[in-house]
Amino acid sequence: MAEAQDIQRVVEEIADLVRKSMLGTRAGSATPESPASAGAPSPVRTASIPSESIRDNADLAPYIDHTLLKPEATREDVARVAREAVEHGFATVCVNSSHVATVAGILAGSRSVPIAVVGFPLGAALTSAKAFEAREAIQAGAREIDMVIPIGALKARDYALVLEDIAKVVEAIRPWPVKVILETSLLTQDEKIAGCVLSKAAGAAFVKTSTGFSTGGATVEDVSLMRRVVGEDVGVKASGGIRSAEDALKMIRAGANRLGASASVAIVTGQRSTAKY
Repeated sequence: MAEAQDIQRVVEEIADLVRKSMLGTRAGSATPESPASAGAPSPVRTASIPSESIRDNADLAPYIDHTLLKPEATREDVARVAREAVEHGFATVCVNSSHVATVAGILAGSRSVPIAVVGFPLGAALTSAKAFEAREAIQAGAREIDMVIPIGALKARDYALVLEDIAKVVEAIRPWPVKVILETSLLTQDEKIAGCVLSKAAGAAFVKTSTGFSTGGATVEDVSLMRRVVGEDVGVKASGGIRSAEDALKMIRAGANRLGASASVAIVTGQRSTAKY
């Protein structure tokens, strides 16, 4: 009971600040034009995954963002990961924005789509820079964007800044979906709740646990909390430290409906990887 009351208190407090921030938005401001894109995006699944839909390890593939974000990744490394996604039927391939065009070319005609990370991995870039990078990534072929929030601003309770940061990226690439990386290992429970509420208010399609480059990755407890806060109309992506099908299933049972992993092939083939992400 005490936990539920604490969550409700924080949500109500942030919701009030969000409403005030929205009322203070400049009247009559123009909505940015959507970037040129090849057709409208397919509907994004945001609700929890029914447990009965996962019968074996290979059934996890459509929920996995196959990820390669290492700074030393070469074009050949990126191409290999994209080919793996086509072979196994992963949902997406998640790369740094400079590699999106390479991935988009290989994935063309497959069920997998390219993702670019933005403001990665620190989230400390200017909001205008994040919006610009997101637009450029979409122009290069990305069909989803995973952005990192300004973590320091969230911890300082500068909710208006965090809201604007997310909303500007959402606006920059509409109608393509945005996932908001909270970096949960650096946050208190109240800060995690705040990040989820602000992401939802700003129009994000998903909240996401981690970059995989900080002090920790996804936990069952964090995924469960995030799902409870955002409900079923915003997705939850668990990322960081998911190395086996067992790890993946724990996150799905906690409420995740997308998984970020570099160990994707090991996950769907019943192995266990030592990869960090």
